Formats: sequence, C-alpha cells, structure tokens
Amino acid sequence: MPNFCAAPNCTRKSTQSDLAFFRFPRDPERCRIWVENCRRADLEAKTSDQLNKHYRLCAKHFDPAMVCKTSPYRTVLKDTAIPTIFDLTSHLKNPHTRHRKRIKELTEEDLKKIKERRLASSIDQLASKKEATAEDSNTTNEDEPQLSTEEKEFRDYLRSLFEVVVTLGKQSIPLAVDKASEAEYKSNNFQALLDYRMNAGDEALRKRFDATAVNTEYLSATQQGQLLDVCENTVREEMLMEVRESRFFSLVTGDLVEFAKEKHLPVFLRFVNQQNVLREEFLDFVPFDGDESALVERLEAQLTDRWGLSMEDCRGQAHKATGSSTTKMKAVAVLLMEKYPLLLHMPCSHTALNIHLAKNLPFPNVQIIMETLRRIGAFFRNPFTQDELEKAIFTHYQKNEEKGATLKQACSPGWTEQHNVFDVLLDILPPLVLCMDSIRGNGDGKFADVVTGDAYSIMETLADFEIVVTIVILKNVLMFTRAFGRNLQGETLDVFCAANSLTAVLHSLNEVNDNIDVYHEFWYEEAVSVATIMEIPVRVPRLFLRKQRAADVGEIQAEAYFKEYVTIPVIHGIMQEVEDMFSETNIKALKCLSLVPAIMGQMKFNTTEENYADVYRNDLPNPDTLPAELHCWRIKWKHRGKEVRLPTTIHETLQLPDVKFFPNVNAFLKVLSTLPVLKLEDNKSDVASERLQAYLDSMSAKQWNRSLAMLNINTHVKHDLDVMVDKYCRLYPEDDPEAEAESEEVAEEDVAK
Repeated sequence: MPNFCAAPNCTRKSTQSDLAFFRFPRDPERCRIWVENCRRADLEAKTSDQLNKHYRLCAKHFDPAMVCKTSPYRTVLKDTAIPTIFDLTSHLKNPHTRHRKRIKELTEEDLKKIKERRLASSIDQLASKKEATAEDSNTTNEDEPQLSTEEKEFRDYLRSLFEVVVTLGKQSIPLAVDKASEAEYKSNNFQALLDYRMNAGDEALRKRFDATAVNTEYLSATQQGQLLDVCENTVREEMLMEVRESRFFSLVTGDLVEFAKEKHLPVFLRFVNQQNVLREEFLDFVPFDGDESALVERLEAQLTDRWGLSMEDCRGQAHKATGSSTTKMKAVAVLLMEKYPLLLHMPCSHTALNIHLAKNLPFPNVQIIMETLRRIGAFFRNPFTQDELEKAIFTHYQKNEEKGATLKQACSPGWTEQHNVFDVLLDILPPLVLCMDSIRGNGDGKFADVVTGDAYSIMETLADFEIVVTIVILKNVLMFTRAFGRNLQGETLDVFCAANSLTAVLHSLNEVNDNIDVYHEFWYEEAVSVATIMEIPVRVPRLFLRKQRAADVGEIQAEAYFKEYVTIPVIHGIMQEVEDMFSETNIKALKCLSLVPAIMGQMKFNTTEENYADVYRNDLPNPDTLPAELHCWRIKWKHRGKEVRLPTTIHETLQLPDVKFFPNVNAFLKVLSTLPVLKLEDNKSDVASERLQAYLDSMSAKQWNRSLAMLNINTHVKHDLDVMVDKYCRLYPEDDPEAEAESEEVAEEDVAK
C-alpha cells in the first residue's frame, strides 16, 4: 500500500517518488511540534501512537542536513529532526478546489507561542551542535580502526599500484610486451610505470622496492592478476548499483572475443538510470564453451548469483553473432524466452537490420560474404588502400562519371555497416576486384606483404560465381526490408511507423516466395551480367559437381542449382527471421510507443495503448487506474498551449518534470526505453560496444586483457582507489605486513633448523 504525505498541498506518494517517507514520532512532545508545523488542525486531536501508525511526511519537508542516507537502500532522520519546509499558500490560487488536508489559520497567540518555541529550540540546537562537534572530534579517532605505521605504508603502496593499473586501463596500454627472447630481459609496461613513479618521488613504492634487484619483477603475475580483479570488480559494482536501482534492464551480447585461445561472449546491459537517461554499459566477458543450455545457465548465474539482478526484470535481449555462433545464440534466445516470456528477442539498434538478417542465415556462402565484408571494411581503413579503390572506381566508370561520383561517396568509411551494403557491394564489385588486383601487383612497392596478401585473398573470394549470385540474391530480397530497417534505427516516431508497416513487409516477401520462379529468373540474369563484366565463368560449384558424380546423378543446370540452393533458402530464411524477430508480442510492445506525445499528435490523439498494455501490466505501479491515467495523459497534450512543443522521443518525455504525476505512463516509458531495438540518445561513439571494438583494435590479440578491457571501456565510471585498497585488504589478508612478518619469521626458523 503506498504512503501518502500528510503535509498540506503535497501530493507525493511513495509509489511515484524515490523520496523517503518518515513516520510521525512516538514521543508526544516531538509529535506535537510536527503537527503544529504541518498546520493540520484535523491531526491535533489524534494521539502520537495514531499518528505514528497512520501518517507520514516525505523528505522534502525536512532540512537536508536532518536526513541521513546510511546506505544506498536506507534513509533515516536525525533524532532532533523537525519538519520546517511547507507550502502553505498554493491552495489560495484556486480557492474553489476542495482540499482534504485543510490548513489551520493561526491566531496571534499561536504565532507568539511558535516564535518562543522556535527561539528556544534554536538555542538548544546550537548548544547541542557545539557539543556534538566537540564529541565528534574526540570520538572520530576512536571509531576509526587504528592502523600501525606498517599498515599505513602498505595501504599507500597499494594505492600507488592501483593508480598504475587504472592508468594502464584508461590509456589502453597492454600490461606486458613480448620478450625478445627467453635469455634477454625486457621490462614490461607495468614495471616501467612503477619505475617512473619511483623516480618521480613516490615514497610508498620506493620504500617497498628500493632493495629489489633491477632485473627481477616487482610483482608476480599472481599479484598483478589480483590487482586487476579488484579493479574490475570495483568498476563493475559501481554500474550494477545503478542497474539495481533502475530495476528493469535488457541483455545485449556482442561478437565473440578470444582470450588465451578461449572464446568469450561480451555482455552489455541496457537500463534507464535515476536521471531517466538510457544507458548501455559493458559488464563482463562470459566463457562461450559448452552447448546452448550450458550457456543459458552460465548467463543466468552471472546475472543473478554474481550480480544480484533478477531475470524476471529483464525485458529484452539482442545478440550480435556471426558465423558458426549464430545458430547457438539463436537457440540461447529461444531458451531464455521459454523461461522468461517478457525477455523479448529483438535486433540491436547498433546493427543495420539487413546486416543482422544476413548474419543470421546459417548458409556457408552467406557467411563467407559477411566475413568478407568485415575484412573489406578493415582493409579500407587505410587511406592508401581507400585511394586505390577510388582510382579503380574512376577507371571503371569513365563513361559514367555521375555513377562513379555517387559510388565514391557511397564508399565512405563505414559503408559495410549500412542498410544498403549489398546494393553498394554489387555496384562496386568490378572496380573492387580491379583495385585488389592492382594492390596485389604492388608495382611501386607501396604496400606491405600483409596488405598484398589480404588483397589477393579478398579478390579470390569475390571472383567466384556462387558469391556473385548470393550477393545479387541478398540485394534483391533485402530490398523489401531496407526501409523497414532504416526506420527501426530512426527516431521514436520512425520506430512506431516501422511497427505498423511490418504486415506490408511480410506481404511483399510472401509475394516473392509465391512467384519465386519469375523473380529468380530476373535475379539470375543480373548475376550472369555482372559475372560477364568481371570475366568470371558461370558454373556450378566444383564441390557440388564432385558429389553428384560420386552419387552417379545426372548433372544439374546452373540456373536450377542456384534457385534450389541459394534463392529459395535465402528467401525462406529471411522470412522466418523477420517473423521470429518481430513476433506479435514484440510488435505490441513497439506500438506502445504511441505514449510519446509527438506520436499521439501524429495520430490525432486517437491512440489505443490500452489494447497493448497487457504485455507490461505487472510492471505498472497501479495497473487498475491505467485507462483513466491514459485518458488524462491524452487530454493533457491535446489541450496544451500553442507555445508548448510535443516531446518527440522517450528520453525527452521522461525528462518532463510532470511525468511523475503519471506513474503508470512513467513506468511504461522506462520499460520500453530498455528494449534493444531503440537507439541510444547519446552519440554513437559513446556506445560501449564501439569502445570495446576500439580497445581490441588498439593492440594485437596476444595483448588483450579482460580486466584492462573493462577499465578502458568504462573510463567514465567512478574509480575510487580507496575502495579498491579496502577490498584488496579484505580479499587478500595474507599480503598485509603482519602476515608477511609472520611468514618471514617462519622462514627464518625453517632455515635455522
């Protein structure tokens, strides 16, 4: 049952506010002062026990100095706290309104008594404050644990170590570099930074390592690992506190990352923080070994047992997978939805829908194309290779300069991640192969052997008729989902329009499927035309022909083969993927975006969120009042002033000061915000997945480190060195000075024996 504030002209209640609510005190004298300050005549006849049991005041009516937050989950009042902040005039602006909490009119005698009491209490408070200050100064040292000189020095030493580790993580510096040889000593980055700090005057480190030989490591690999673990866990806990406070979140996973020859799955969480800002943060790498069920159990254990979250509060999931991991992650999504029906599986806003659909097709020829696209994107990050591509485009399209100029613009950095990637790839296929051939030749010696080798490998892959046909099929099939996908990555209104256009998309795909013979004939002719320009022989793959001959089966014609083994599987796979990713429940959730005022205005305020609200009914604070609240929400915006602009996004709507007066709408919008398909409000460069990729690109795979990756990706998170020191001392007490002294004594005794 919600707590209502007893103060006059205060409408706050506990279900729609994060404020603390406090009971009236049992002490009769203090309780009488509370009632007197409230100016509620109807409360004067009640006993202190009745008031303590049935009435509350919210924290807004107390001086902030009187409120103590003893922990993130507990707020208390000081024993002498008196409410002094009240609104006793706003009801006068609307005298005809009926007020349940009537304000008592004070007589001159009442005012005189209050002034005398306040003067006396202020003198008492001043005296008690001086006494408390004196007592605090005397007892502070008694309350704090007394540390010996050795322990203080040890903590200063740890603090310096953690500062070095955090610096390595922030600056994306690998912990160690490869040794030139086993015989030759080569200092690692960690040790080099320690040396630098000691030379710069760090006394804590100097005292610790002054007597250490210069050709030995200051810290063992085990000790370095312990420092990294503490740093990583401290940063993660800072983010998890915010996730727990927000309650609802979504699970997002990224492309696999390999550490020490073991594959790991990056895990991100989406949530709306206490400032109503949508965040997506990187939390950890989860081992990818085992089957789908084992991975699901591992993810659940990570989220619940280790991180203290509830899977019942997870409202969405998105998995960015490629290659052989695609099938496994799709199975993981299905298993999670079977256990938690509201954990809706959706595409991620970071990835263009057409790329996501193609990556999820489990066909080798499609996966080869997606991997080749990734390699092409990395290959042309170099400005010299990009120049070669532009020259090749100019050469190939000499007779059509307009087309050449358009393609040059289309091939700007990042084109391999766009919605129209297959259209661009098909248009530049001939000049792309020409470019690769030129780089492979390397006539002027401008390119390294690694670059020419990559060029040859990409050229060999693209100069295959099966690949050409597959690119043509993907381009033409995904043409029907291109506009739909672009809207999904747009503003909130675009996403709402996309949800309402899904039926048309599926209708178009079904129409292609019903007339597959006609469509395939046109598409095959297009592929043959491109192959002819590139001088690629039109033929069935050799591997398939060998299998046919071994089975003593008659040869199949190329057109029939590609229809049966490419066109039909691709169209069926795309249709199935669209239906799975945009189920009835998913579309219901996206249609609830009509709560955003700009969409309501676009719909002439004739929206029907009630029809879709059952999806999140249990997430609302007062579901029974939802219809009435939605009606008030529409009326508020329909009859707004002409100068009032309609908010266009969920983020903008959540930032409105009066959205808290609509608790169901507020909760609804927060849950919808976490869905992975909705784009983040921040700049794309601030997305955690982009920061992870930047870290991986900044050094060789051998130098990747899980803990340093966590620090590098989350540099914006508070790094409290003292917390790290405390945590290290609790986790590894054997490293403290007293334990070391004991171990040295034992060692000396052993030597003596």
